[in-house]
Amino acid sequence: MNLVNVELATKAYGPRKLLDQVSLGVAAGDRVGVVGRNGAGKTTLLEVLAGAAELDSGRVSRARDLRLGFLPQAEDLAGVVRDLVFGSRPEHEWAGDPRSRSVVAALLPGIDPGARAERMSGGERRRVALAALLLGPHDLLLLDEPTNHLDIGAIRWLAGYLREHGRAFVVVTHDRWFLDEVTEQTWEVTDGQVHSYDGGYSAYVLARAERARIAEATDQRRRNLLRKELAWLRRGPPARTSKPKFRVEAATALIAGEPAPRDGVELTRLATARLGKTVIEAEGLSARAGDRALLDDVTWRLGPGERVGVVGVNGSGKTTLLNLLAGAPLDGTGRGAPSGDARETGGGSLITSGRVVRGQTVRIGYLPQEPAPVDPRLRALEAAEQVRRSVRVGSGEMSASQLLDRLGLRGDRQWVPVAELSGGERRRLQLMMVLLDEPNVLLLDEPTNDLDIDTLTELEDMLDGWPGSMVAVSHDRYFLERVTDHVVALLGGHLDYLAGGVTEYLGRLDRAAGAAAPAGAAPRAGARTSPAARAGAQASPAARAGAQASPAARQRAAQKELTRLERQLDRVSGREAELTEALAEHASDYTRLIDLGAQLRAVQQEKAGLEDRWLALAEELSG
Repeated sequence: MNLVNVELATKAYGPRKLLDQVSLGVAAGDRVGVVGRNGAGKTTLLEVLAGAAELDSGRVSRARDLRLGFLPQAEDLAGVVRDLVFGSRPEHEWAGDPRSRSVVAALLPGIDPGARAERMSGGERRRVALAALLLGPHDLLLLDEPTNHLDIGAIRWLAGYLREHGRAFVVVTHDRWFLDEVTEQTWEVTDGQVHSYDGGYSAYVLARAERARIAEATDQRRRNLLRKELAWLRRGPPARTSKPKFRVEAATALIAGEPAPRDGVELTRLATARLGKTVIEAEGLSARAGDRALLDDVTWRLGPGERVGVVGVNGSGKTTLLNLLAGAPLDGTGRGAPSGDARETGGGSLITSGRVVRGQTVRIGYLPQEPAPVDPRLRALEAAEQVRRSVRVGSGEMSASQLLDRLGLRGDRQWVPVAELSGGERRRLQLMMVLLDEPNVLLLDEPTNDLDIDTLTELEDMLDGWPGSMVAVSHDRYFLERVTDHVVALLGGHLDYLAGGVTEYLGRLDRAAGAAAPAGAAPRAGARTSPAARAGAQASPAARAGAQASPAARQRAAQKELTRLERQLDRVSGREAELTEALAEHASDYTRLIDLGAQLRAVQQEKAGLEDRWLALAEELSG
């Protein structure tokens, strides 16, 4: 039976219809992901389902006694954390409940249960609201961007939690890995309509690609016919020609129906200055916020053309590292302004030591989490043109307007005052302003924040062909695996190279959690347990149902991991071939040979680790 039914729903804001005669339903056990461009109406759809928005026409019906939980994008929480999350349950009751302990450990680390929510940061309030929702007795969850302010480990935990506790849910998120892990149906909101696809994000992409292929074939036929019609109309002097009226009208209709250019960003060259041998080198870098060490004697080198992803739990020092690499000003004592990491850990002023060396030809483009504000009175295009009116792309030039168009700020939106842009549009404008400055080193702190999936894929396409060095901090593992060559993790103040990428990082977190957990403690949601442990554990009916389905689920997960490893192996093999060629080219440069040899060994080590994991997974699937 359906828990919620929407019939012929229409909802408009001003002249724009976000929902236009939409009919759909959510049944018990449904796991639905909602995708679409920023501003397409995803949040409005969730608000309609939740009863938080009135329809202009149509109706919404809900099952009797439906217990519905809604996580909006913005929370207005007030009260003590303990009361908000656990209500009137006594501490000994929730502390003895494995499910409650799992939620607290994953979402509320470092948050005082006796603290007041109204005094917390936005990210902390978000996690408190999510924890309270997950522990409530709901039949249907409506989640609007639940992964915001969660690190990679917490996102993995949330995916496992939603899989294990078999409640229906509808989730809006731009995290593609998360969608693939938890959803079985995808709704795409576009042009006032909601299109439904079976399967998670990968299945949706395949269906969308097939739809685009068919549309492209149809479009090509349309263009061929258009050219023939126009050629026929132009043939011969007009005064001596009496064209049948219906042929003229047919050609006019074809011209009027010519589709708009397809979305997409070409692989561009925005970095024009050449990088020398030295790009960025950190030596003995340390940073402390209050009593906590964020960086502990870190020595690290970023090479020419190197693409590095940085992962770590919230507050581990990732933003501090980027600030220092970018050249954050320090006084004689090494004291700097508090960074996001210092605020996250509750630290005071940031105390740093060590040094960062940058090459003479380095031009850094830095996109922090909270970029410098843009004059709200300027229009979007005016703000971009203050940086540069045009930029060289390949063998030609492209205007700031054309680049904004490629990243989704199209037409009239370029002339909207910055103050009236949405959060996602402002983020795109700020990113474009960084790229317009023609850097050859990019430092990106959570660049995927507030970007919809289409814009994310456009950004990834651009970065795929961008010829400079890059360091990207992100909790979006799909983004990291797409645009970076390898991953490092900030663990306990040290920067560790991860041959196995994000998967190895999550494995380290699991091992650390297992070593720290007391005897008899419940495993985290989504963590793997041995068959003996599963057999001996007392499970709820939902958990037992999940255990019965676990072989198929494990096989699906293994197949996804196998596909991801194959992509990584292709990328690493290409890098290995490039380094081998470079060694041959610099056979007489002893210093360069040492550097290239070290890079090649690191790549070969990474490749060996990937191949071992690929073989293990292949054997698991074949068995």
